[in-house]
Amino acid sequence: MDRQRRPVARNPHSGPGDSRPLKSAQQINSTEPPDRTRVTRDHEVIRRWAEQRGARPATTPFSETNGRLGNLRFDFPGYGGAILQPVEWERWFDTFDARHFRFLYQERRPDGSRSNFNRLELPRDEL
Repeated sequence: MDRQRRPVARNPHSGPGDSRPLKSAQQINSTEPPDRTRVTRDHEVIRRWAEQRGARPATTPFSETNGRLGNLRFDFPGYGGAILQPVEWERWFDTFDARHFRFLYQERRPDGSRSNFNRLELPRDEL
């Protein structure tokens, strides 16, 4: 089986497991430009954002510990998802909530095209 590396939507200056907050992250506000990085914990916002892009909840194989999901990811169509393991939304959100993650994302790129940028990070007070 040919395994491809997936492009990772992360800050190119961060390392694995880096959870430094992005300085430009903003709470959802409809008056903000669409290319701004936004942050939410709202399950419906996250699910709608992912589904609009055809992305499905996933984890990396062999990252589960004691029945809990390890790495939370989204499997985007056309990005070599063979290395990701699909999971149900409920399990994905259970892990998201248990770890108190925040979801950082963009709706659009500066050129107006749809953005797939997303990142999970811990709130500042939990770093």
